[in-house]
Amino acid sequence: MCGIAGYIGKRLIDEATIGQTLELMRNRGPDVRGFKHFSNEQGQIYLLHSRLKIIDLDERANQPFHLEGRTLIFNGEIYNYVELRDDLKKKGHKFTTESDTEVLLHAYLEYGEQCVDHFEGMWSFVIYDEKKSILFLSRDRFAEKPLFYLETESGIYFASEIKFIRQLSGLRLTVNKKQLLRYLTNGYKSLYKHGEAFFEEIKEVPYANNMTINNDLQCHLKRYWLPRYAPQEMTLDEAIEGTRRHLFESVRLRLRSDVPLAFCLSGGIDSSALVSIAAKKFRYDVSTFTIIDEDERYNEYANAKATIDDLGCRHTFIRLNFDNVFEKLTDLIRYHDVPIATITYFAHSFLSRAISENGYKVAISGTSADELFTGYYDHFNLHLFEMRDHPGFQTFLSDWEQHVQKLVRNQHLKNSRLYFDNQDFRGHVYDDHDIFRSYLKNDFYDGFVEERFCDSLLRNRMLNELFHEATPVILHEDDLNSMKYSVENRSPYLDSRLFAFAYSIPSELLIKNGYGKYILRQAVEGVLNDKVRLDNQKKGFNASILSIFDFSDPKTREYFLDDGPIFEFVRKENVESLLEMRQVPNSYSKFLFNFINSKIFLEMDN
Repeated sequence: MCGIAGYIGKRLIDEATIGQTLELMRNRGPDVRGFKHFSNEQGQIYLLHSRLKIIDLDERANQPFHLEGRTLIFNGEIYNYVELRDDLKKKGHKFTTESDTEVLLHAYLEYGEQCVDHFEGMWSFVIYDEKKSILFLSRDRFAEKPLFYLETESGIYFASEIKFIRQLSGLRLTVNKKQLLRYLTNGYKSLYKHGEAFFEEIKEVPYANNMTINNDLQCHLKRYWLPRYAPQEMTLDEAIEGTRRHLFESVRLRLRSDVPLAFCLSGGIDSSALVSIAAKKFRYDVSTFTIIDEDERYNEYANAKATIDDLGCRHTFIRLNFDNVFEKLTDLIRYHDVPIATITYFAHSFLSRAISENGYKVAISGTSADELFTGYYDHFNLHLFEMRDHPGFQTFLSDWEQHVQKLVRNQHLKNSRLYFDNQDFRGHVYDDHDIFRSYLKNDFYDGFVEERFCDSLLRNRMLNELFHEATPVILHEDDLNSMKYSVENRSPYLDSRLFAFAYSIPSELLIKNGYGKYILRQAVEGVLNDKVRLDNQKKGFNASILSIFDFSDPKTREYFLDDGPIFEFVRKENVESLLEMRQVPNSYSKFLFNFINSKIFLEMDN
């Protein structure tokens, strides 16, 4: 995991600016920093890199990495680099390092832009091909690694973080008010719907896209992979066995590291399964880190402890401590360059810090099992709708009524026939957004939209969560929280072969006996302890806003209500009334958190 930045265009960038940018990149790459400058008839090319050493710790693997007229800067990991290197050796390629960096560049030499089809991993990389006089940029299939860019009349800037672009370009950025209002009214699930960022000038290379920049200084995007739902005929046993095989292989590849790695452990099946597979299947010496919130809605101590006791692994519990909360939140927002998406990722930052302080450079987390195998409560409603003509419908309905309905807090999702009545219902996604619109000084409406990936209502919803709603936010926050403390984050569920298999499983097999993620639960039987494996209550990694802010404290109220640019958008009297509430419902809690993030963000000098 590293930091990348650069520029292609007509401008000459002075060494002081290069040095200041590299210094900003220190968190992403504390071990080594370097750059290359190329000049040709068309203009200037600058490639900057900061390295966090994970694979092949020798200086021979430092970047920018040059080979046969091509120069690479790379952020991420190519997990199958060992197998790919063996294949390339058979084709005559010779290697001087043990790094995945060199494998990536040799693959480009062999396959050109189609090299990405051969990669299993997470990446954002830039290759300057001197022979073709082009820049070739690429982002991985699930957008695990960030790649921002900014187009100007004189050229194009690109980087892992917005602050690098700002420093390298010397430009002030304009806050995108529409994105800010989306965040305030619709919440985090709206942030990746429209391809916009919190700054008007900033764009991101989309997931599974390559981008080329040639002499015309225009960005040419091309998608190289399309996610799809392609159900195949299979038995339940075949679905379980295939999931087990692909998941175990994904974990095996992601344990590759020349430095120690740790596991983020919640009380749910997603992360607990990964920890257990690593320990029991691959005999990895596991270390776990767990956030503990005293709010019972989010306290997962008992389940996390069950996994720890079962494995006998080293563990660290981090109890949330929000002393100096505003200073900590301001510091995190400044590093992120934008508001923090959810309370969860304010809490998650303490996890990243603890992992780093204990000497680990890599963390493994359970991101996106829900989006592969079901897991959210609305998935049950969608599944019931899809099974309406199935011979086993009454069994599915009875299982839901007996095991699931009592756990659901959202009133909409307590209705088993929710999608029978209205297939277009999505009111729970932007929960209470009409109320929060009324808190604005000027009306703002940004209606719900979703991409049509397939005809299956359930799978289409899951794919939208994976590529436009939940997962993009999680990955963005995970990346920045981890890199703030120089830690690489890996997500084994985001494996292309595991994804392809999961989306070949017929929907009828996904939920059984009242269990979401039934296939996953069965796939890890005998590996994961049954207390966690058979617990069907979904708490989710979260924290209460009352664990963070004491609204009875006059200083806290004063901070929330102190005049600032936020009140050009939001009515102060509405915020004041929310602070008076003794019990803060979940959606209002999210609004208050988004409000204070927006307030701090707008008061920063962008």
